[in-house]
Amino acid sequence: MTETLVAGIDSSTQSCKVVVRDAATGALRRFGQAPHPDGTEVDPAAWWDAMQAAVAAAGGLDDVAAVSVAGQQHGMVALDADGEVIRPALLWNDTRSAAAAQDLIAELGEADGGDPAAGPGAWARATGSVPVASLTVTKLRWLADHEPENAARVAAVALPHDWLTWRLGGADSLDTLVTDRSDASGTGYFDTAAGRYRRDLLAMALRRDDVDGIVLPRVLGPSRAAGVGDLTAGLGHLMLGAGAGDNAGAALGLGMGPGDVTLSVGTSGVVSAVSRNPVADPSGLVAGFADATGEYLPLAVTLNGSRVLDAAARLLGVDHAGLAELALAARPGAEGLTLVPYLEGERTPNLPGATGSFLGLSLASMTRENVARAAVEGLLCGLADGFAAMQDQGVPVETVRLVGGGARSEAVRRIAPAVLGLPVQVPDPGEYVADGAARQAAWTLAGTAEPPEWSAFQVRTYEAEATPEVKERYAARRHLVAERGA
Repeated sequence: MTETLVAGIDSSTQSCKVVVRDAATGALRRFGQAPHPDGTEVDPAAWWDAMQAAVAAAGGLDDVAAVSVAGQQHGMVALDADGEVIRPALLWNDTRSAAAAQDLIAELGEADGGDPAAGPGAWARATGSVPVASLTVTKLRWLADHEPENAARVAAVALPHDWLTWRLGGADSLDTLVTDRSDASGTGYFDTAAGRYRRDLLAMALRRDDVDGIVLPRVLGPSRAAGVGDLTAGLGHLMLGAGAGDNAGAALGLGMGPGDVTLSVGTSGVVSAVSRNPVADPSGLVAGFADATGEYLPLAVTLNGSRVLDAAARLLGVDHAGLAELALAARPGAEGLTLVPYLEGERTPNLPGATGSFLGLSLASMTRENVARAAVEGLLCGLADGFAAMQDQGVPVETVRLVGGGARSEAVRRIAPAVLGLPVQVPDPGEYVADGAARQAAWTLAGTAEPPEWSAFQVRTYEAEATPEVKERYAARRHLVAERGA
C-alpha cells in the first residue's frame, strides 16, 4: 500500500529545517536544511529562500499531501495594504524594545487602575503574560516611537510562521492570513484564556486609534486546515496546516501532555509544560502561552542557552566534548565559582541590559575544570529558576525531559539532575519542532479529534545526587551583574 507523506517545516532563528514523514507512523523519510542570516532583524524573504532550499534538499513536496510550518515566536512582520513587508522583521531576540516593554506595562497599569505599578498584574490578567522585549507588542511600540512613518503604514501584522504559511498559500490577500493559538498567545495582544485578540492593546502599542482596520491573522483550531498550496506554483495538491510557534511545535513533536516538563537548551533556554489550565503570572517569570493541541503551554525563557557553552568552550580552547570532560572533572559547585550567564542580557529574570559575571574567583576555583563546571551549572541554574517559577504557578510536574543542542553535552545531561534534584529523561536527538509541525500536518489531513499516535522516542534517564548548595549560591549571586556600558 502506498504511504501518505506529510512535511513539517521548522523556520527557526538560525535555520530552516524540513522533515518528510509517513503520516500514519511518523517514520522519517527525508530531511533538508538551509541556514538563515545572522542578526536580530531579518528580511522575511530570507526565510522564504531558505525554506525553498531546505525543501529542495529534502527531495521536494511533489509527493507530500500536507505541510505545516512551526516558526520562531514573536517576530514582527509588518505588512502594508499591498501585502508588502514594510521593514525587516524584528526577531524575538532583538532587545531594542526593552524600554517599550516597560512603558507599556506602566501605561496599562494607569489605564486599568490609575497605578503604573499595577501594570504587570493588569497585563497578566489581559493576556496571560507580562511584556518583555521578546513579545511582538513591544516591537510594535518601538516601531511607533522610532519609525512612525512605518507604523502609520501597517495594514497587517504577522508572525514568521503566519507569513510563511501565507506565502505557501499564494498570499492572495491580507484576509487569508491565518495563525494558531500558540503563536497568537505570544504576541502580547491576544487574550490566551479567552481566545481573542485585544485590539485595545494593539492600539496602545502602535499609538493609533484606527486599528480596527488592521488585519490580524485568523486564529485556527489545532487541526483546522489553513487552505491549500499555491496553485500557480504547483502546490495545489498540498493541504496547509495551521502551523504553530516553535515551542508548541516541539511540545507536539515530543508528545507532551499535562504533567510533562521539557527543558530545551537551544539558542535560548526554554522551560515548557503542558497544562489544562491557563497561567497568569504577574511576576512575568512564566508566560501564559497556549499549545498546539487546545491546552496551555506555560513557558519560562532565558536568552542564554547553548551559546553559554559555546562561549565557555572558546574561552578554554576546547570543543564541546572537551568542555564536558573538563566540567565533569570538577567537583559540584566548582570550588565556589559561579557564572551568572547573562551574556546577551536576560529575559528571565527581565534584565535585557545585563552582562554576565564570574563570581567567587579564588586560587582554588581558577582552574579550567572549574570554569567549565561553572558554565554548565550557571546555564542549568538559570533554567532551574524557570522550573521553580513554573511550580510556583501550580503547573503539575511528573516527568522532566532535556532536549536541544545543548542536551547533547554529557556534562549537561549528568549535571542537570543534580541541579534540579530530579531524574531527567533525555530523548534521542531529533528535530522536535519540525516533527511537531509534521505531526500537525498529519492531524490536519486525518481530520480526527486527536493527533495521530506516532512511535515514541527512546529515552535515557539520568539521575544524580542533588546539589542544592549550587542553586543556593547562584540565587545569592544572580543579581550581582553589571549593565552593558557601565
